[in-house]
Amino acid sequence: MPQAWGAAVSAENFGLQGPRGPVFGGITFAAEPGSLIALAGPSGSGRTCLLLSLTGRMKASEGRAKVAGHPLPKRLSAVRRISALGPVPGVNDLDPALTVTEQLRERVLLQRRFGSPVRTLLRPRAERAAASRARLEAALEAAGLDLDTLPRGGRTPVRELERPAALRLSLALALLGEPRLLAVDDLDLKLSDEESAAAWRRLRALADAGTTVLAVCSEPPPEDLGAVLVRTHATRSDEGDGNTDSGQEHEDRSARDGDGDGRDDANGKGGAADALAEASRA
Repeated sequence: MPQAWGAAVSAENFGLQGPRGPVFGGITFAAEPGSLIALAGPSGSGRTCLLLSLTGRMKASEGRAKVAGHPLPKRLSAVRRISALGPVPGVNDLDPALTVTEQLRERVLLQRRFGSPVRTLLRPRAERAAASRARLEAALEAAGLDLDTLPRGGRTPVRELERPAALRLSLALALLGEPRLLAVDDLDLKLSDEESAAAWRRLRALADAGTTVLAVCSEPPPEDLGAVLVRTHATRSDEGDGNTDSGQEHEDRSARDGDGDGRDDANGKGGAADALAEASRA
């Protein structure tokens, strides 16, 4: 990925009140551009709602925050334009009906139509395709996703991806927009200790490249990663009712039934070059 200009993120007594009480509150921190920010806390402590609030997808009701100088909750749309969501279960799940190449191609098309200046649509088709391919290759490299390592290459159905590969695919999709702020929910969900450590190193590398990264987790990352640690705590409305609280975290919906229907070509593993070419032809 090209060197990005990350977004500074800060909050002071930032909070959200739901219909049944506080979802999260009292959040105060400051992070420089290119920081790795870990939102750590137990399930039900408002971690996902805090992540969505800091990326302009949810309107907080208490305190204040700033992202790249844009005040929240006043400038939600401005923050949405410079931020991107990685995996957030229940919000932007991968499409299990698509292959990896199809998922990438869909995002390339959306990015070209809605995430790029209008003048880019006036460029020659071959030039647009080359630019899309370059951006896609950069996003895949930054996310650590090698299509040739997948069971069927780019033709691997999304529903058959293991959690680490699905995480990397979601990161690549988000990075196609070259965001200043990248948000990842439930980073350590369904990952072994080794896989979790690798995921944290990947996010640290993205932050070192310039992109500010927000990541929700149950356990804080290793101290040597130098993350800004923001802790969320169970609110009063959580106590005694962990199933219906307004701040209840999204359940993981990424686990899919791995049974195929036999329609995919078992011998159809294509090379990464073919998959990239197909995806960039959007």
